[in-house]
Amino acid sequence: MAHRSWCAEQVDEPSNERLEFLGDAVLGLVVADHVYRSYPALSEGQLTDARKAVVNATCLAELAAELHLGEALALGKGEDAAGGRHRPSILADALEAVIGAVYLDGGWEAARRLVLRMLSARVVDAVAGLGAQDHKTLLQELVAQQFGQPVRYHLSEVGPDHDKEFTARAVVDGVERGVGRGPSKKRAEQAAARVALERLALDAALAGAVDVEG
Repeated sequence: MAHRSWCAEQVDEPSNERLEFLGDAVLGLVVADHVYRSYPALSEGQLTDARKAVVNATCLAELAAELHLGEALALGKGEDAAGGRHRPSILADALEAVIGAVYLDGGWEAARRLVLRMLSARVVDAVAGLGAQDHKTLLQELVAQQFGQPVRYHLSEVGPDHDKEFTARAVVDGVERGVGRGPSKKRAEQAAARVALERLALDAALAGAVDVEG
């Protein structure tokens, strides 16, 4: 958490820049490995675009803000007074430093689990946003690959004809994986598929960690 502005005011205190360097490399590999294994139909260019959509300063700064990392930063007086705790570049660098520290302390699987817990939902949206596929299509392909069977959607609706709300439940291998709601069946199913994709991606990450650790 030690920013170089703070280190400049201290004596022989290292900044988080070396950890940031390491965390950046670990982050990139985790995401590249995840999209490569999870989306076999994507081309090299699409894999690159999916990775870039989540491994960037804007995305990392948003995550760091959600984790309140700014509150934990050690900043120089001038940088702190200038709003450094909310500066996107500083927040993104700090998050990379945290990933690097987790990698050093807990190894590859600990870092992998951390990254995918933070980014799996954003990866799902990034892949769906490539322009060729929606969440339902992505889920169907993933489920066919992992379970060899189709996704089943259970639909229900409430409200009058002019103002209905639909609820869709995505069931995979007999287990409800996602629930979504919307003003139409299609939008409810898309919402349910998105949740199911996020959960399956995270489950796969955790299962992979257990397999390796076991």
